[in-house]
Amino acid sequence: MSDLSPTRADPEGRLADNIVYFARALRKAGLKLGPSTTIDAIEAVKVAGLSSRDDFYWTLHAVLVTRHEDDAVYDEAFRLFWRSRELIEKMIAMFSPTAPARPSDEKKRAGEGRAAEAMFEDAEQRLTRQEKPQLEIDASLTVSGDEVLRRKDFAQMTLAEVAEAKRAIAALRLPADKVTTRRYRPDSRGARIDPRAMMRASMRTGGDLVLPKFRSRREIHPPLVIIADISGSMSQYTRIFLHFLHALTEKRRRVHTFLFGTRLTNVTRQMRRKDPDEALADCADAVRDWSGGTRIGAALGAFNRDWSRRVLNQGAVVLLITDGLERDSVEDLSHEMERLHKSCRRLIWLNPLLRFDGFAARAKGVRAILPHVDEFRSVHSLEAMGALCDALSGTGGRNADPKLWLEAAERSIAA
Repeated sequence: MSDLSPTRADPEGRLADNIVYFARALRKAGLKLGPSTTIDAIEAVKVAGLSSRDDFYWTLHAVLVTRHEDDAVYDEAFRLFWRSRELIEKMIAMFSPTAPARPSDEKKRAGEGRAAEAMFEDAEQRLTRQEKPQLEIDASLTVSGDEVLRRKDFAQMTLAEVAEAKRAIAALRLPADKVTTRRYRPDSRGARIDPRAMMRASMRTGGDLVLPKFRSRREIHPPLVIIADISGSMSQYTRIFLHFLHALTEKRRRVHTFLFGTRLTNVTRQMRRKDPDEALADCADAVRDWSGGTRIGAALGAFNRDWSRRVLNQGAVVLLITDGLERDSVEDLSHEMERLHKSCRRLIWLNPLLRFDGFAARAKGVRAILPHVDEFRSVHSLEAMGALCDALSGTGGRNADPKLWLEAAERSIAA
């Protein structure tokens, strides 16, 4: 525990200041901490002492971590912050082009990005302000940064823009798509009389007083079933879209997520993890064919055979995310798409190839899928995701009728 002693970790012996800075970094990484919690952490360290690194780790953990989903972020932040005396300078240097890159076979740990970004954000901003002069830019005739980010293709985003896009997705206005069921709920303003509730209420007065009770139809969010392509051409888009699905899952609505490349994998349980980084890391561990080939027809066949009757109930809406470039028989693909379309209330196809202005439904796989979908939309940007939320809510959006694409493809082929 020599690197945690006041003489080596902090020449001036200001361990309390370091704990305050550490708590501030955790708060930026998403932990719910307040000033009183930071004071409690300092007092706990004073009482427990610094006998070993593990004791110091668990002393802070006992005070600063109150939710299980924050364990990964705390562990990574502790490893980075209390590693060495010159940590901040080293991390700032890692942003330079001469910094050594991470080995390609080394897996990024869950929570590492959030912990490092939150911890060194202030230091990097101070260094930037010292080295670069402040410039005044006239942006009256330019497009705002938010608007550019909303329209930018996910595949063209930098790491910083991807992080900003993830935060925007978490704050996205989610669809208000409740449907009416056949079941009833008590409602004082309902239009129907509830005879059973009236009889139960009258029993309390011995039958002397019978007051009217009313009920109305129950409204619920229909289940969302996502079948997403994770082949090499779709990996980046699916990875970003999983953050959108995680935000939907946090709203306590039923979301069933399936990923496929050459085989189908159910990752619904992994997506229920509270921390989005942990959820995506668990998905990557569960899927064996990420960024590999694709067999759309075989994957849909496996879904129709094994999962269709389990998850496609109560007016389920299916989101199919793929580019439609099938390498197997398109006859099997058309058959499985027809079966899937008949099993759900609504089938929406999300295709990132629509980002190209010259896209035409000429590929055999695309033409085999289009007749069996209700809407054909893009999924390549934040703006496209916002349009999807509007479409699920029934509030409009641009025309996404698949028949228009089929008619245009037939005209281009005939010409």
